[in-house]
Amino acid sequence: MWGKVPPRNKNFTGREELLERLYTGMTAGSTGQVTVVLPKVLPQALHGLGGVGKTQMAVEFAYRYRHKYDLVWWISADQRVLIRSSLATLAPHLDLPSAAAIGVEDAANAALDALRRGEPYDRWLLVFDNADEPEEIRDVIPEGPGHVLITSRNHRWEDVVDAVPVDVFTREESIAFLAKRVRKAITPEDADRLAEQLGDLPLALEQAGALQAETGMSVDQYIELLNKHTSQLLDEGKPTEYPISMTAAWNLSVSRLSERRPEAIDLLRCCAFFGPEPIPRDVFSQRVSGLDPRLSEVLANPIKMSRAVGELGRFALARIDPTSRTIQVHRLIQALVRDELEPEERATHLADVHQLLTGMPLGNPEESVNWGRHGSILGHVVPARVQESRDLKVRDFALNLARYLYMSGDRFALEFVDLFIDQWEQDSGPDDIHVLKAYRERGNILRQLGKYTEVYELNQKTHENMRRVGTPDDEMLLLVNSMGGDLRARGDFATALEHDEDSVRRHEAAFDQEDPRTYRAKNNLALDYCLTSRFNQARELHEVAYIGLRDAQAAAATTLLTWNALARSVRLSGDYAEACDLGEEALAYGLEYLGAEHPAYLLTAKDLSIAWRRLGELGKALDMCTDVHGRYVRRYGLDHPDTLAAAMSLANVQRNNGQEEEGLKLAADTVTRYPRIYGDDHPYTLACTGNLALLHRTCQEPAKALELNETILDKLEHRLGRNHHYYLTVATNLASDLAKLGRYEEAVERGRDTHHRLAELVGANHPMALACAANLSADLNHLGTSDAMEEAEGLRQDLRSRYAQKLNLEHPDAVAFLEGRHLDLDFDPPPI
Repeated sequence: MWGKVPPRNKNFTGREELLERLYTGMTAGSTGQVTVVLPKVLPQALHGLGGVGKTQMAVEFAYRYRHKYDLVWWISADQRVLIRSSLATLAPHLDLPSAAAIGVEDAANAALDALRRGEPYDRWLLVFDNADEPEEIRDVIPEGPGHVLITSRNHRWEDVVDAVPVDVFTREESIAFLAKRVRKAITPEDADRLAEQLGDLPLALEQAGALQAETGMSVDQYIELLNKHTSQLLDEGKPTEYPISMTAAWNLSVSRLSERRPEAIDLLRCCAFFGPEPIPRDVFSQRVSGLDPRLSEVLANPIKMSRAVGELGRFALARIDPTSRTIQVHRLIQALVRDELEPEERATHLADVHQLLTGMPLGNPEESVNWGRHGSILGHVVPARVQESRDLKVRDFALNLARYLYMSGDRFALEFVDLFIDQWEQDSGPDDIHVLKAYRERGNILRQLGKYTEVYELNQKTHENMRRVGTPDDEMLLLVNSMGGDLRARGDFATALEHDEDSVRRHEAAFDQEDPRTYRAKNNLALDYCLTSRFNQARELHEVAYIGLRDAQAAAATTLLTWNALARSVRLSGDYAEACDLGEEALAYGLEYLGAEHPAYLLTAKDLSIAWRRLGELGKALDMCTDVHGRYVRRYGLDHPDTLAAAMSLANVQRNNGQEEEGLKLAADTVTRYPRIYGDDHPYTLACTGNLALLHRTCQEPAKALELNETILDKLEHRLGRNHHYYLTVATNLASDLAKLGRYEEAVERGRDTHHRLAELVGANHPMALACAANLSADLNHLGTSDAMEEAEGLRQDLRSRYAQKLNLEHPDAVAFLEGRHLDLDFDPPPI
């Protein structure tokens, strides 16, 4: 597999000893075994000054030894944001889901894991080009069976890995290079004189060779002009970090190209303010108003533009790659170009670059099909100092990129949006509309990271500032629609319900009933209905939201999430078979359009496993939930809200499958983690602790279960009241704890009150109410009095009919009821 390596320099010369040293060092410790998971040797690093040919040497190494590798991958490492996005792009070549399916961060991590394991390739080469800060790439150097090559200007690499210093050419290499580069024959003596003048610096020799090849200039003429430019530079006395020979050679090339084709210099100056990464050719194919007139004239004439691009390539001032349709200017040449310009000229060219970036048709950042286009220009945003622009269109462009980073799951998203917040607040003040929008995006990113407390505080402040400055509703409501989630994350379900009812009214007034934004607001309101035990209302509203967003052709992830929310509400209503049917269809859709690693797919799979469990398909539920939990752990780690929810669902299905001890261990660990996200008294924390109590009883610790349930029941009553299904779930189990301890009168008293409340809340035919009634009938029998036994028999006759109607008599709940065994109720944390 050969990917993303820059084109080979056909004039590459020399470096034989260094190339051989590199490969020998890399393979010295090789065991030749596919199963090796430790690195054969430490990564190699090429370091040296700019212009000595580090990158070209790495390119040559990759081409020369590519037959030794199954996979070669090139990574631009001078910006952290590019490193993980490049690794994410590698994922599909390792038979892994793409970033469009699972997000940048997860695709990058999956690729690194595959490289470490050597699957499917154990002979691989990664090249990290221009990695000047060891700390920034240390965590992405895979310690596997392959090889890593790093180019850098930073000598600190010598303290980290084996380092191979790269110097200027030897004189022999300089002479050989010029003999290749200059089409017209150059004598060894002339090549020697020219190399002496240029200090054997490869980039300067490339400039000189290109100029001579294009103009037919003699060596004597070149040296005479070079000395003249050198004298001028010395007379100016400008401080420079670049070799004077390089500056003079560049100056001479620019001077001659200016005479021959001045529009090429206009284009070069523009390119100098992009990043050093390849610039998509389409950037210059747009009609953009407001550009510098000279640049605008070049871009408007395709013939003149193509000629300018060709001349930059022929004069070695840019690398033109016709395959990828990109233009790339060496960072040293970019710096030299910028240094020659006056401050006003620099500002003009920066503004031009901002306009060109802004004009790119990147598409909706929420649609994964557009992520590739966003990623192609991301490496130019920070070098072009886009954050310094006060142009409203440029700021909108930056916010769209922040949205792309958030939607694609890139870990750089938070750092990126903070860069713009800091600059914009400094330039425009905290009340600027784009500052407030950036804070809104920051809240979305923090929520994705599970930092709910920070999100709540930030969004409250942002909302107040938006309200105070009179932000229009179409902007304000984007934040309002997410604030219900903040309240749910705090466990304030009733407040969230009030908030989202108001949000729906405001959306309907600002937009209309059929607007996708209104449907999203209704979907959030339906989530509140579920969390406040209004299952039928939730079901109806989720159906409205799903159909509306589906018909509006919403993004696949949005469609799947609302489809799954409908299936969940159907399950919570007690219609398990229908929930399974909906969930299976939704899951198939998610697999087709998003892939098996996408967060929306994983959530749908987890919820489907719950529906299967409720229906009695315990084997399928266990297999599905085990797989999903493993994927969540790999994706997010153990402390992310989605991982915790999957862990609790797995503990529940383990209990149902006779794996009580495994379930107890997992539930105990999960319950200790929940307060880190939600706090000690959040309903989710309390209800999950109820699951742990249930497992204590099934593991023959009823006294411990009772003590735990009594404690959390008081807290749930305080948070939610006695007529909430979380409270009644724990109350049902507490009655079973009492019965297990032989305290049947107390169990009956608790059971009667709980069943009455459940029947009123969810209906007498709901499986929760049936389970509570079944337990009550068993406990009445144990009392042994004639009145109790008569009441129990009446309940049994009624329940038999209801079970046959609702679930069928072969369902595990019905079987347990008919055998006189207690049924248990458990809790599966829904998404916020």
